[in-house]
Amino acid sequence: MSKVLQRLESEGIVKDAGAASFFCRLTGRSFVVKRGTYRLKPGMSLAQVVTELHKPYRQMVRLPEGWWVARTAARLKENGVCDADAYREAAQDPRVLASIGVNTRSSSLEGFLYPDTYDLPPLTPAADVVALQLQTFKKKVLPIIPPKGDLDRLVTIASMVELEAAKDSERARIAGVIENRLAKGMPLEIDATVLYALQTWKVLTPGTVRTVKSPYNTYLHKGLPPGPIGSPSVKSIEAAIHPEKHGYLYYVARPDKSHYFSSTYEEHLKNIKRAREEWRQAGIQ
Repeated sequence: MSKVLQRLESEGIVKDAGAASFFCRLTGRSFVVKRGTYRLKPGMSLAQVVTELHKPYRQMVRLPEGWWVARTAARLKENGVCDADAYREAAQDPRVLASIGVNTRSSSLEGFLYPDTYDLPPLTPAADVVALQLQTFKKKVLPIIPPKGDLDRLVTIASMVELEAAKDSERARIAGVIENRLAKGMPLEIDATVLYALQTWKVLTPGTVRTVKSPYNTYLHKGLPPGPIGSPSVKSIEAAIHPEKHGYLYYVARPDKSHYFSSTYEEHLKNIKRAREEWRQAGIQ
């Protein structure tokens, strides 16, 4: 408490740290100041300062499922949590995964920073945000990974499922399509990987997908991308662990966020036509 009061004196919040400490003892208000962010400013009475030091400022911030590091960094900056560049830098060192018992081939923490709603008051250090997300990953994800499961592979597949499946009922089915295409040596051709390569979230225009030169572009490169393309939820990771067994190789999105699935390219072309008509009727071209 005394160190806190000394710091507040140096910053002009309290006039005399010694007098403030005596006031706290005299009034029976001595306490341990918890780590956090507090709303204090010059001109506050000593009683007001002590009252504020009892209640760290809380700010609940949603870090959405599927978002990659750069998108999350922007959200953190918007909420005054931490500097975007600092967060991106903190998310580049996969060695910190060892602190939660994870061995990885990944070159960054992409995919392992669990998406959730966190209490992230302004001025939270970027490293603390990363540590909190990793601890949540450890708590929610690691217990469901099979003993011999390839964590890097599962998280990478789950990250694509997260961005492709809007309905929980289709997550395992889409994971099954990914596995089927991999088994046949077909390129995955997943738009979300192209968006990750571009590092922007937008509607891709026809022909764009094959112009983006990146190892993450699954239209140009067969197999899985080099690593996860965002932060998947437990539901998507479960889908990657238990992909649905079927013969589907293709799917196309419908206006209600579900998909048409097909086993042959001819069926896929018919489904594309059906879906386009549905989009037209919905007023979306």
